[in-house]
Amino acid sequence: MTVQPLRLFGDPVLRTKADPVVDFDRELATLVADLQETMRDQGGAGLAAPQIGVGLRVFVFRADGVEGHMVNPTWNAADDTEQFGPEGCLSIPGLRFDCRRFEHVVATGWDLHGEPQTVEGTALVARAIQHETDHLDGVLFLDKLDPETRREAMKAIREAPWFDPAAPPTVKQSPHPLFGRAL
Repeated sequence: MTVQPLRLFGDPVLRTKADPVVDFDRELATLVADLQETMRDQGGAGLAAPQIGVGLRVFVFRADGVEGHMVNPTWNAADDTEQFGPEGCLSIPGLRFDCRRFEHVVATGWDLHGEPQTVEGTALVARAIQHETDHLDGVLFLDKLDPETRREAMKAIREAPWFDPAAPPTVKQSPHPLFGRAL
């Protein structure tokens, strides 16, 4: 397990749809372990592979006493009930904005061994599943904000000490080269 550097807002990998996992092997197990270690180190409720520069459909989560990972996930809302509350992102550090999500979701996918799994969650678990699956589709929670809040968020990002619009995003070789493409 290795804590990996996070990709921050502005990095193109965060806006790129991730590829499905096809090999359930030792490299995938290493990726899941790296994601878990990085999420814990950063104090997050979830982390998707693109956030560490790996363009594969994998995420980990830890919320409301539930911890896990999903490979090639999909989710559906269990009903029409919504939650509206603060949401943040490790790739947009230090900023949180109220975001609307479904209150109760059911996610399906696979574990790192290729076994099918279902995760049902409400509240923060549901929020984490939706947020991390969005990352796998190249969507950021900023895209879910109402227009006024999005303008406020973009202003806060431009003023954040970590944001430098003049510096191109750093692109590094993936720590998981067997996944097929450098990111």
